[in-house]
Parts: sequence; structure tokens; C-alpha cells
Amino acid sequence: MEDNKDLRDDNKDDEYEKYCYLCRRPESKVGKLIYMPNDINICQDCMQKTFDSFSGGGMQFMDLSNLPNLNMNQFTPVNDIPKKQKIKKKKEKEKTKEEPEMTLSSIPAPHEMKAKLDDYVIGQDYAKKVISVAVYNHYKRVLTNTMDDIEIEKSNMLMLGPTGCGKTYLVKTIARILNVPLAITDATTLTEAGYIGDDVESVLSKLLAAADNDVDKAERGIIFIDEIDKIAKKKNTNSRDVSGEAVQQGLLKLLEGADVEVPVGAGSKNAMVPLTTVNTKNILFICGGAFPEIEDIIKARLNKQSSIGFRADLKDKYDKDENLLSKVTVEDLREFGMIPEFLGRLPVLYTLQSLNEEMLVQILKEPKNAILKQYQKLLSLDGVDLRFDNAAYHAIAKRAMEKKTGARALRAIIEEFMLDIMYQIPRDDTIGRVTITGDYIEGTGGPLLEMRGTLALEES
Repeated sequence: MEDNKDLRDDNKDDEYEKYCYLCRRPESKVGKLIYMPNDINICQDCMQKTFDSFSGGGMQFMDLSNLPNLNMNQFTPVNDIPKKQKIKKKKEKEKTKEEPEMTLSSIPAPHEMKAKLDDYVIGQDYAKKVISVAVYNHYKRVLTNTMDDIEIEKSNMLMLGPTGCGKTYLVKTIARILNVPLAITDATTLTEAGYIGDDVESVLSKLLAAADNDVDKAERGIIFIDEIDKIAKKKNTNSRDVSGEAVQQGLLKLLEGADVEVPVGAGSKNAMVPLTTVNTKNILFICGGAFPEIEDIIKARLNKQSSIGFRADLKDKYDKDENLLSKVTVEDLREFGMIPEFLGRLPVLYTLQSLNEEMLVQILKEPKNAILKQYQKLLSLDGVDLRFDNAAYHAIAKRAMEKKTGARALRAIIEEFMLDIMYQIPRDDTIGRVTITGDYIEGTGGPLLEMRGTLALEES
């Protein structure tokens, strides 16, 4: 039995690459390793440097004959490093039922992709069309690699929209439809290399972790960088802009496509973390941000032609335009603080609309995983039927509009009025149905409760 267990452990270890104990590079990058006792593997470059240091007299105190008897308690053995920091060996692609190989025929057409997005995301028809076409063209480019020797450029995207309008949810849904790894990161934590914070390579580390350290799979994934407006150039500052323009400059090589050394299982490079090389040529980058106050820049550009007279454009003409953000141009983004090199690598630019009351009502009712449907499912497990009248939907939407945080406000409001119901229902086995009314949401009434016996009589 013990022999079988050891054999299984060896098979599991065979799934991961061995790497140099000194420089932490995997065998696939440095070539054949020199295997030594106590699970120490050293690449030829490091071994040569070690011999050179001996011949130069720099390490005369070391005796090679004692190397097998090193006290391993002073070091981290290779076998003790967590698997999340190990690199999986590249295998020949095999078609499996769980993860079928992506082909041109398996990619949903843009209209099919938009139809699937309609099941989860309410409104935003223009944004859904744009992202469906861009993603479809991108993966055609990835799978064909060339088309009559015409190299197709990447379809990186930049989406603008107010908070809570569905930017992140749209990207999550697209990744789920395509069944590709997705990494979501926040641009506010990124800084220039050498400063406290995350290097730009950390976004690739998250994608590699989402792909279970499979480099081939990660190189076909999607990276969503949220809050991209927070790395705009800082205006009127004399200090070094390590979290603004410097981050934009650092992201250029990732957006364009380059071979990048990425730490495995860690956010930053250090001596105890193995490195692997990821090519970003086929990784789709989607950047999103709310870009607050860019409306003032758009108004200033649109009002340049305002004048006096009977046919003049009034300066307050666009003050009440709810979809002013849709008139944004690349020049407005440059004025906001985004550098032209960065914008040039994000050719697909589109905006999402702010949500109105009717859209919020639809969000409560229609999506497959609507939050109210989640509560109905939870209470159905207790044998209770949860319902909402039409006034309740609109009351929730009105309160959400007042908070001005988009669809995110819905969850907070629903959690608030559902607390007492979720607490009391399990205590009373006689309750068969709960109807949430508009008066209950507004605080002027209570929910309607119906007993199980009454419901049974109605059904009979």
C-alpha cells in the first residue's frame, strides 16, 4: 500500500516542471537541469557561475564534498513549495468532455454571443454589440494566427460608464460564455517597478493563477483592468508620477504583445518564487473606468462653438444630457490624462449608459440570476413561496436611484428589508407564502403572509 501511495505522489509531481534551486527558472526555459542529492536541481548557467566563483577565490570557504550533507532545515526544499507556485508541464492538447478545445466553429457568432449576454445583462445593447464583435474577431485572430499573410491587430477594448452600470459583469459573462480564464485586477494598486505596490506584471500572475498555472491556457485568456481612470497623468505636480503616467508606460508592452517573465503564485518577483514566460500577443485586454468629471471636458469641447444671438448654442445645453458620456472622443481622454500611446493600443472604445428606473426594475425581474430570484430559491428550500407585487419593484428601483451607485444599490436595499423575513421564516413552519409590497419597502406597511393551510384550500 505504501509503495502505491509513493507511486501516486510521484505521478502528481510529474505534472509540474522542475526548476533551478538558485535562479528559480523552470526546466523548459533553461534546458536540462543537473540533479543533485536532497532534491536539489541546478541549471548549467548557475553551476558554471558557481565554478567560476570557486576558481576566482570568492567562495573558498565552501567544500563541494559537503554539498550532499547540507542542512536542509536552513533552506526551502523544492518539494515543500506549494503547488500554486509550481509550473505545470506543457502537454499535448487533448479533447476532453470537460474542456473541449476551442475552434473556429465552437466560437459563438456575434449575434449568438449578444443573445446570451441578454439573458444576464439588462440594456446596454450598443455595448453588447461592440464587445461581441470585438471578442469574436479577437479569437478568430488567435485561432488562425494568420490570414493570407495579413497580420490582424489585437482588439483591446476601453469601456467607459458610470459606477454600477455593468462593466465588470459584462466581462465576467463573456468569459463564462467562451470558457476562457479571466483575471480581474484594479489599476489603483499598480505602481512603477521598484516602488511599493504591484508591478504591471502582477496582472499576468493573476491570469496564470486563473488558468491553473497552464501557460498555454493563460495566453488565450482575458484580462480586465478596472478603475483605469485612476492611472491618468497627475496634473500640476512636481513629484514623480509613479502611479499614473508611469503605469500607463509599463502597460504598453503588455497591451501590444511581448514575452514577459511572470512570478508563479506570487504578486511580485523575489528569490524564492519561480518564474515563467508568458506571451501577451493573444491575451485580450479590456480596460474599464467611470472617468468622473470627464463630462466637464466633453461639455467644454462641445461648447466651443457657442456664441450669442438667436441661433447660438447655449452653454447649459448639455447640462441635463444623461448620455453625455456617449459623445466622448480620444481627444477628451487625452485631456483627462491618458497618454496617446496607451489609447492607441485600445482601438475599441465604447460607453455604457447610466441606468434609469425602468432598467433597474428589469434587473430585478429578468436576468437568469436576478437577486430576487436568488431569494425565491432560498425560501423555496424552506417550502415558502416568495412573491413581489409591482409596486415593490418600483419602490426598490426608486430607492436605488437615490443612492446613485447603479445596480450595486439594489443588493443593499434588498438585504435590508429581507433581513427580518429571512430571520423569522425558519421559526414558523405554518407560513406558506410571503408577498413583498410597496408599502413594506417604503416603511409604511408590512409583508403579506399566507398560511400553508389556506394555500392548500385554494389549490384544492
